[in-house]
Amino acid sequence: MKTSLILAAALASAVVPRALDAQNAPVATGPRFEISFPAAAHTAPITGRVYVAISRLADTAGTPIRRAGETGDPLFGRSVVNLAPGQTAVIDASTFGHPVQSLRDIPAGEYRVQPFVNVYTKFARADGHTVWLHMDQWEGQQWKTSPGNLYGDPVRISYDPRSAAPIRLVADKVIPPIQVPADNDNVKRIKLQSAILSKWWGHSIYLGATILLPKDYDKHPGVTYPVVYQHGHFSLGAPGGFGRTGGRPGAVDFTGYWLSDSAPRMIVVTLQHPSPYYDDSYGVNSANNGPYGDAIMQELIPAVETRFRVKREPWSRLLTGGSTGGWISLAHQVTYPDFYGGVWSLCPDGVDFRYHQIVNVYADTNAYWLNRGSWMKIDRPDNRRPDGNITTMMKDENWYESVVGDHTRSGGQWDIWEATYGPVGADGYPVPIWGKRTGVIDRKVAAYWKEHYDLRNILETNWPTLGPKVANKINVYVGDADTYFLNMGVHMLDDFLKKTSNPKHTGEIVFQPMAPHCWGPSLPELMGKMTAFMERTAPAGADLRGWRY
Repeated sequence: MKTSLILAAALASAVVPRALDAQNAPVATGPRFEISFPAAAHTAPITGRVYVAISRLADTAGTPIRRAGETGDPLFGRSVVNLAPGQTAVIDASTFGHPVQSLRDIPAGEYRVQPFVNVYTKFARADGHTVWLHMDQWEGQQWKTSPGNLYGDPVRISYDPRSAAPIRLVADKVIPPIQVPADNDNVKRIKLQSAILSKWWGHSIYLGATILLPKDYDKHPGVTYPVVYQHGHFSLGAPGGFGRTGGRPGAVDFTGYWLSDSAPRMIVVTLQHPSPYYDDSYGVNSANNGPYGDAIMQELIPAVETRFRVKREPWSRLLTGGSTGGWISLAHQVTYPDFYGGVWSLCPDGVDFRYHQIVNVYADTNAYWLNRGSWMKIDRPDNRRPDGNITTMMKDENWYESVVGDHTRSGGQWDIWEATYGPVGADGYPVPIWGKRTGVIDRKVAAYWKEHYDLRNILETNWPTLGPKVANKINVYVGDADTYFLNMGVHMLDDFLKKTSNPKHTGEIVFQPMAPHCWGPSLPELMGKMTAFMERTAPAGADLRGWRY
């Protein structure tokens, strides 16, 4: 939760690195911005991405860069190679933008504009490819807030699209390091360098975990506890929002629940594994992302289970997560069926690529438009409200990502799916599932996705061997008006699971009418289900009472 035809000639200079002067010279007459940074902000040349964002004067809620998005204020971006301090990167009328595609289309008037520089890191990978990507700085692969990236304060300008006079902007400020929250009696954090991933990426890669300990953990030194691995987007906050005040009206007071006498005494762990492509790696081994599955299973989870008193038995290792985490948790149960005792997956990303949101990557020809022989193309939606109103189209989110980064380097939802599920291209970057500008689907890439990461297909193909291990362990919950249409993939999974035999699937698949993304039971409710499940399925002699104080 998201062989390129990307942006044609407009971004061709970003695809193949060239000499700096040639790369950044203006290629079109008309309006242009010249963006630079001083040595005081960054002493070395930068390979990365340079942006300018434009806001109307009346739109003051946030800076232009923060306001940019798939339905936000106009953003224009261009890749640079070895841009030295004081040199300029040119964004002109040929530079592709979103939601306005060219500077020529910005009306004359008064605006706030802001420059930004996204710094890339060189990765000489073990697979022989060298790529340049943004290195996460423990912010969760968010380029707008990543420590070390450069920005300038918004500047008011008078803009005329007919003028060729350059508008010069300076990115002279540096985003400071992330401040990690302090531990307390209930919440602990670990961070480690992964030897497996660092070797593969040719650069230090870090993994982490935030551990929520049960009430009176220190008062019961002889007790070991079941563990819930909760997957999701990168966060340094405590699992379940423990310690957080406020919340939505009617929301469960998780802190009060956790410290009450009614809560089961378990350990809940959220895992941090941001990759150079996204705020999490999707938790599996990948041709582009590297062996994150191996690193999580062989390094991160053992570090958690060695430091904290976890019952290191499959029946007491449970999985949950929502959206991205819904997919990761289900994928881990399917990929490592003997290691985990059950999964409660909420609103998972596409579990059947016949509905990659609502694109059938195996049968459709285009992801953005439907053309059924009529005189017009029909825009395919990407985002809806439960009442059916559409808020975003497929092309919008993808085009915005293409402005943020070429070569699948936006750090966005659609790009991480390509980086996780797809093969490696000759240039070392992911082979896109469709042309980022055109939406034309590559069937060969789709076939690769199906074989390696279509969870319904993997289960169906391997049910004779997988079924006996997971038939009672798979539980999925989703709103039937999911904002991103993710309910449809779950329906495909449900259709298969209903037909299973030898063994028959006995978990639950629940669709909540009119519920959006990300509907599902609260963590307290899930923990009740998990506790009951362990009591039914734990092997003879298992400790089901020692942790129930």
